[in-house]
Amino acid sequence: MKITDLNPKIVWKFFHEITQVPRPSKKEGKIIQYLENFAKEYNIAIKKDEAGNILMSKPATPGYENLPTVILQSHVDMVCEKNSGTTHDFDNDPIETIVDGDWLRANDTTLGADNGVGVAAELAILASDDIEHGPIECLFTIDEETGLTGAKELKAGFMTGEILLNLDSEDEGEIFIGCAGGKDTQALFTFKPTATDPALHYLRVDVKGLNGGHSGGEIHKGLGNANKILVRFLYLLQQKYDITLCEINGGNLRNAIAREAYAVIGIPASAKEDVRVMLNNFAADVENELKHVDKNVKLLLESATRPETAIDKETAGKIIFSLQAAPHGVIGMSHEIEGLVETSTNLASVKTLADNTVLVGTSQRSSIESNKLAVANQVAATFLLAGAKVTHGDGYPGWAPNAESLIMQVAQDSYKRLFGKEAAIKAIHAGLECGLFLEKYPYLDMISFGPTLRDVHSPNERIQISTVDLWWKHLLDVLKSIPAK
Repeated sequence: MKITDLNPKIVWKFFHEITQVPRPSKKEGKIIQYLENFAKEYNIAIKKDEAGNILMSKPATPGYENLPTVILQSHVDMVCEKNSGTTHDFDNDPIETIVDGDWLRANDTTLGADNGVGVAAELAILASDDIEHGPIECLFTIDEETGLTGAKELKAGFMTGEILLNLDSEDEGEIFIGCAGGKDTQALFTFKPTATDPALHYLRVDVKGLNGGHSGGEIHKGLGNANKILVRFLYLLQQKYDITLCEINGGNLRNAIAREAYAVIGIPASAKEDVRVMLNNFAADVENELKHVDKNVKLLLESATRPETAIDKETAGKIIFSLQAAPHGVIGMSHEIEGLVETSTNLASVKTLADNTVLVGTSQRSSIESNKLAVANQVAATFLLAGAKVTHGDGYPGWAPNAESLIMQVAQDSYKRLFGKEAAIKAIHAGLECGLFLEKYPYLDMISFGPTLRDVHSPNERIQISTVDLWWKHLLDVLKSIPAK
């Protein structure tokens, strides 16, 4: 079955078109051009701000002119992750989609349903002439995944609506009315390159096969973090042998749990067999720890060509010690909403750079601002003690739940009327753009909802096909059920 044969056909038509347009974060030029061409083809009013955000407007259908203006919002960029050995070029190649039973996935890459399905739904509504709705504005923001740049740079007055439907959630049947705020913390180690010893034996240690996932929505699952696993082994080695660390790399994006990591090390030639035994024993421990959540984890050890230089011993020790000490995962659970992660941190990436530095990227989230700052400072202190230069990003605010929300009640009533059961009202630990919208538009009444996605921000990302139809019906019913002004 082809993607364009799925229902609702108009949503999948536009989703398919979007998968053909490269749209990495911070490289949204091609998808912006696609949106501009769409507006011209369908005679839709459009404007673009200085950041590159797009707003399309459509008047009410007859009989719904008295409804308040509703803003539909999605982000156009996608996380670009692929499996090792995959030659996909995210700057130029289309996403290859595969229908797999009730799931749609990509061929060894992220799918981009986060948040392409939201974009597709907005385009489907704009292009249709048989959907009942009041006045609508469709906001398409840029660079949500790597900096929330579009939402941060959105100016007051760009939109006129008072209700906003964010289409960037990942569980059908759940209506979100709050989200966590976030902050990035980076640590930079500067090392002295030292000549490698030809008498040593050089090895490459790899951690592979992990699922990865969203560092907000999936942090509670206890998924393996390749950076933490790798450094645990390096720490054990360092306690027994005088190892030489030549290179260490793992993870990519601040909002993705690291799936792969590797290090190149030098060890005494006489220790080769003992190190292999150590790795086998350690791998067995890790496989046992993760057997319920990351059953495909692999730790590999192979001989490596001797690099010309290594990281000086003092700095290497500080890097290994601080990465071992750095927290990762859930820090605290909410006391207000049962089952909600309140505070977490993600050891996202470790990169050995060409300028003789090692850059560590982390991200912190919390629905309580003071706790977000506290865990960011905890991470900072870990690396400051090791002599690294630490910097923080600007961060973004959380979105405090509003139990009196009118649009929440409309969406809840609509879901029960359509499907005969209650929708769950929740807050989400992942970051959404809603908190930033409130800074410029404090009067907005907002909810976030979407179809079911799994393993976003990883090549295992997939969307449950049947839930798209349920979500689409719910979305259309909400649009025509909002009370008149």
